[in-house]
Amino acid sequence: MTNIFVVGLGYVGLPVALEAAHYGNTVYGIDSDISKVNRLNTGESYIEDIENKTISTALNSGNFEALSELPKLESESIILICVPTPLDKNHDPDLSYLLRAVEDVGRVLVKGCLVIVESTVQPGACRNIIVPILEKYSKLTRKDFYFAFSPERIDPSNREYNIKNTPKLVAGLTPEAANKSRDFYSQFVSQVNICDSIEVAETAKLLENSFRLINISFINELSIFCSKFGISINQVIEAAATKPYGFMPFYPSVGVGGHCIPVDPLYLASTARRIGTPIKFIDLANEINRGMPEHFVFRSEEKLGGLQGKKLIVIGVAYKPNVADVRETPVEALIAGLKSKGAQVYWHDDLVKEWNGEKSVALTSDFDLAILATPHDYLDLTKLGNVPVLNTRGSI
Repeated sequence: MTNIFVVGLGYVGLPVALEAAHYGNTVYGIDSDISKVNRLNTGESYIEDIENKTISTALNSGNFEALSELPKLESESIILICVPTPLDKNHDPDLSYLLRAVEDVGRVLVKGCLVIVESTVQPGACRNIIVPILEKYSKLTRKDFYFAFSPERIDPSNREYNIKNTPKLVAGLTPEAANKSRDFYSQFVSQVNICDSIEVAETAKLLENSFRLINISFINELSIFCSKFGISINQVIEAAATKPYGFMPFYPSVGVGGHCIPVDPLYLASTARRIGTPIKFIDLANEINRGMPEHFVFRSEEKLGGLQGKKLIVIGVAYKPNVADVRETPVEALIAGLKSKGAQVYWHDDLVKEWNGEKSVALTSDFDLAILATPHDYLDLTKLGNVPVLNTRGSI
């Protein structure tokens, strides 16, 4: 089978690497984090959805090994780049991790290899930025290797959809590259769709999560109305969702987090502004989303008649239930806002355990207010006793 090199062993790269290994490919997982490499090579997982035995099976089969850097490649190797593409401090696209990874791949790239980027990028980035870097560092032309883009569709903790049953998009710089990518993914993905161009695939990925950001932000704004009006937003959503067409339920929260929803739309908005066609819906949705923590600071003040000197516990700091991932979590802004009002703020999350130099505290009755931010399944709120609870997921 073909040698596969997966660069970046996070929530995206590791599942892909293990699936490819399961189907008989020789897979080398590459990550600059030595601790991750060491843990994997001893059969230890650091991702909730992947069990230790899955890694051990891959290791024992001889089909998987983790490395800290790319080795010399051979012709016809397949290289997947699955590194983060976050936002910078100004909330603009940050391709620095991706560009460093692309440079590293370019240095060892040889004729006949297939390079697939799974990292999210703005439209035009693959053709105009990434491929030229590969050419520069490999001293090859784009005719000497195959290049494709296949945006990741990973939803941590989703019990219904996984790599195998989530349709995969692929697009190649050439039809041959697209076909090679389709053939590779078809080993372990039930449906692989080839897009007409790389730019279509890039934009489709951004549309998926812009759609979610806009709708979640709308529901968050509507939840504020429902709270003020004295009705349950969740009951309203439940009633609307009885319509079998033309409606899709979204649910309120303290804001959206993670590596996709609060990030990807801004990659699209950035390109839209650059070419002179700003997408106002994205800008407005982002504004509403980023304002939700402040709203719940205000709600906390209302409940307690002020926050100065009050002892609060925020429950759940991960960006979504049942994961330990705190990337772009809106709970960070919530805690900062509560502290700015003079509150003593503690947090509980047994999945995260340690974060921002602080540790998770136990659920007890020794608080003036509990704010339920991320409802993990394991939580037992009866431990709070009579502490009032502000539920960011739809309380009146």
